Amino acid sequence: MTHNLLHLARANGNPVIEGNHVTFVWQGKSAPYFIDDIHMWENNPQRMKRVAPDLWAFTLELDSAAYLEYAFYDPRAKKRLKDPLNKKTVFNGVNAYNHFFYMPGASPTPYAVKCKGVPSGRVTRHLVDAWMLQDNSKRELHLYQPPVKKPVPLLLVYDGTDYLKRANLNIIVDNLIHEKRIQPIAMAFLQNGGDRRGVEYACSDATLMTLEHSVMPFAAKKLNLMDIKTTRGAYGVLGASFSGLMSVYTGLRMPEVFGKVMAQSSVFEAEGRDFVAVDLIRAKMSREIKIWMDIGHFDWLLEDNRRIQPLLQNNGYNVAYREAPAGHNYTFWRDELPRALEAMFGL
Repeated sequence: MTHNLLHLARANGNPVIEGNHVTFVWQGKSAPYFIDDIHMWENNPQRMKRVAPDLWAFTLELDSAAYLEYAFYDPRAKKRLKDPLNKKTVFNGVNAYNHFFYMPGASPTPYAVKCKGVPSGRVTRHLVDAWMLQDNSKRELHLYQPPVKKPVPLLLVYDGTDYLKRANLNIIVDNLIHEKRIQPIAMAFLQNGGDRRGVEYACSDATLMTLEHSVMPFAAKKLNLMDIKTTRGAYGVLGASFSGLMSVYTGLRMPEVFGKVMAQSSVFEAEGRDFVAVDLIRAKMSREIKIWMDIGHFDWLLEDNRRIQPLLQNNGYNVAYREAPAGHNYTFWRDELPRALEAMFGL
């Protein structure tokens, strides 16, 4: 059995999948620890089990539609080790690469792949004033103009460079427009402030002021947008994790502009205290907005999102909520984007 396990791993790569059971294999005189989405990574490394001389294994049971990221880890050196049996890697957005795989019932969204014959929107790079967020500073902003001539609504994207480069959001929108699954939309990809990101996205009115007085007027000059004064709440806002919180806050505070909120794996409390967006929800502020929420089953924010979804619903908000067997990462968020965009901008 162990010989067959190693043969399967060498032939098909890690992990070996048998029904809902997945087994990660390591060959060597000693084994590293296993870290992954489910076990909070380096905070909770898992021991591998010796199953034969120089052969080690770690087994999980997963949903048939799961997506998982993982790594092997040496806790003494505090270093990750490459998996020689899985060449698939993805940047974790912080300081390392994770290995990944899809279960047989899951696959990456096809909409994130550029297709021949699909008209492409134009993406341009700019710098805009961000004086309220940082003295004498400019902030990177990418703008997307869809391949249409008529005025269109705008989608504001927090963590904009990540959604553009790691989630291929412009390509997803190109494909959805082409297939007439969504109405044409323009996008403004606003980059975060790096080490200031938490301050900017923790329900920050300084961020809203920057939007209102710098980003939005600039986007209106460069893009062919609907007049928000005559199409109240027609624009959307998107973010994940802390920027998911900021997306919810933006809709609650500026519903006349951002009536469509997409919040992925959002933060709603920290250190035992709710952010003010939760207080605004309890106060039933701006109930005319439409909200999309998605969250992974392996995400440490799952219970917090499960707490907020019924609070929104019970207080009269129009909220669509989806869970899936995945973690806290851009691959999951990317794969959910077609559903979210259809829910907000579908024809």
